[in-house]
Amino acid sequence: MEHVNERVICECGHANPHGTILCGSCGKQVGEALPERSFDMRYEGSARRSQTYKKTPPDMIWNFFSSVKVGIWIIALIVIASAMGTIFPQQMYIPQNVAPEDFYQDQYGFLGQIYYQLGFNNLYGSWWYFLLLAALGISLVIASLDRVVPLYRALKNQGVTRHESFMRRQRLFSETRVKENTDEQLDVLITKLKNKRYRILEENGNYLAEKNRFSRWGPYVNHTGLIIFLIGGMLRFIPGMYVDEMLWIRDGETSVIPGTNGKYYLSSDKFILETYQIEQEDEVFANALSRVGDGNIVKNFQTNVTLYERNGEILPGITPELVKVKDYQIKVNQPLKHNSFALYQTSYRLNELNKMTFRLEDKETETSFGQITIDLLNPEKNYDLGNEYKVEILEYYPDFYFDRAGRPATRSQVPDNPAFFFNMISPENPDGETSFVAIRNTFEPNGDNQFQMKFENVETKNVSALTVRKDNTLWFLGLGGAIFMIGVIQGMYWNHRRIWIRRSGDAILIAGHTNKNWYGIGNEINHILKETGFQELTDQTG
Repeated sequence: MEHVNERVICECGHANPHGTILCGSCGKQVGEALPERSFDMRYEGSARRSQTYKKTPPDMIWNFFSSVKVGIWIIALIVIASAMGTIFPQQMYIPQNVAPEDFYQDQYGFLGQIYYQLGFNNLYGSWWYFLLLAALGISLVIASLDRVVPLYRALKNQGVTRHESFMRRQRLFSETRVKENTDEQLDVLITKLKNKRYRILEENGNYLAEKNRFSRWGPYVNHTGLIIFLIGGMLRFIPGMYVDEMLWIRDGETSVIPGTNGKYYLSSDKFILETYQIEQEDEVFANALSRVGDGNIVKNFQTNVTLYERNGEILPGITPELVKVKDYQIKVNQPLKHNSFALYQTSYRLNELNKMTFRLEDKETETSFGQITIDLLNPEKNYDLGNEYKVEILEYYPDFYFDRAGRPATRSQVPDNPAFFFNMISPENPDGETSFVAIRNTFEPNGDNQFQMKFENVETKNVSALTVRKDNTLWFLGLGGAIFMIGVIQGMYWNHRRIWIRRSGDAILIAGHTNKNWYGIGNEINHILKETGFQELTDQTG
């Protein structure tokens, strides 16, 4: 054995890469000393890069990610992180009319506050979770390449005539003395192996019988499927590849559809809610309804909508030109689908506050000086009532509450509990009088006012909740999952079996190897050997 230009030359003349343990042709030991008994045949004794090159920074990075232990630790970290994300609801599932930091602290106390501050409220979209997935993908790629490339080369170039030491140190081995009819016995043995679908190679009277080599690639097919699956998961972070948004739309309102870059708009024509009525049902169902109350069980809820497509570019200050695409009734499990996105009926809110009307009047005489109607979604700042009477909205709190400092604030922009700071201007008070008005609550900061804002009426609208979904990554996820299952089947239901037959002086040496199910190959081959008069294989580990 000699070393030439980083190659290890075996006695048989075969040049092996540096780091090889067993010669790729004859199987003779060319590397470091091994135990007296069986060889480690997982990678055919071939040189793996991670076990050979360890000096430069790229080598260290390669060796780190090629380690199975590192891959297991990355998987463990992903599992732990994913579990942490399920302790409390993710931000996408909490009420949209509540500030996230307030929701987690109010609902779950100190632990909820820590949960929010650590970023677990949006865990699956965080940069560090993305890095964990990327690290797992890198580990799968490097660990696979580190093993599959030398294994492929070794199996592709494996020799038929194996060194005697290689034969004797296989787990399954037998030795039979040559007899007069040995050649005939060998012919019968080869024929029977062919009948068992073994592929036979012959060299100088020696034989290699092999079948199901493809099963050795099962784990690497698994890894390929997982890598494609991970790529599909990470593609969801790319804008335009994945959309999962909520669209709250009111009757008569036209809104841009999230995730379409302003290309598509949706108009809600009418929200419809249907409930079961006792008089419309059969007797058995009517009795059940009578126990829970007539009209309390929802039968159907849907949103009648019109889909529009924007014509031209979006210009600031100019209402976009919309072209009608189609009308549709969005019902539960009957989404509106167009191009690559779909809108699902998810929830609803009945009778949400939309407009409120107030009257400016003299507190003592109740003389009215005009009315103002406030759009709670888009209120104006100033309202001119004529005759030098005006009303200004100094502050507006759509969902009013007092914060911890006792100051008025709003939880969200949804008008669930509107409150106003009014400045009432009159000829008698040109600088105005301020008044804080909320539902069932009026406060005058500057003392007793001459004028007041008196509530007149309210206008409500139904609000429909639609989920906008678009997923261009499903092909990657489906393809990755399918390839993964092919790899599982490939590696689980077949096993790579090899039989070497060598003439050595006055003896016939027979050795067997498989990547799993040693009982199966032993039982299969010993049955043939017994019929042909050869010594049966012995498991040398037992």
